[in-house]
Amino acid sequence: MKKIRFILLISVLIITPLGFASKFYTGFGAKWFNNSLGGLLYEVFWCLVISLIFIQFKPWKIASFVFIVTCFLEFLQLWHPYFLEVLRSSFIGRTIIGNTFVLSDFIYYFLGSLMGCALLVKIKKTINS
Repeated sequence: MKKIRFILLISVLIITPLGFASKFYTGFGAKWFNNSLGGLLYEVFWCLVISLIFIQFKPWKIASFVFIVTCFLEFLQLWHPYFLEVLRSSFIGRTIIGNTFVLSDFIYYFLGSLMGCALLVKIKKTINS
């Protein structure tokens, strides 16, 4: 159990700076890196974090939960009450709950959840073999 938590923690420590770097990338395809790739990495990050906390949960359940919550957050971007606007006014708030609804984001959330699930399966198989 300790070995899998260590690998998950290392994975979180790798994916976190990649996710933030995608938000600050300014080269070729910056808009795609900043938004679409960032959404994909966001899903993988949350799959890893939830698995780190709830190690006993199956990867597909974690990925499904992350996908559903992220879709909810995407729809929440259509709503602009004062308390959400206050949260969105900071970089971390915009990063976590977003600020603009984009229908194509769902594709990247789905792909990111699939990647997160595949990564969790691979990690668990590696530990168990």
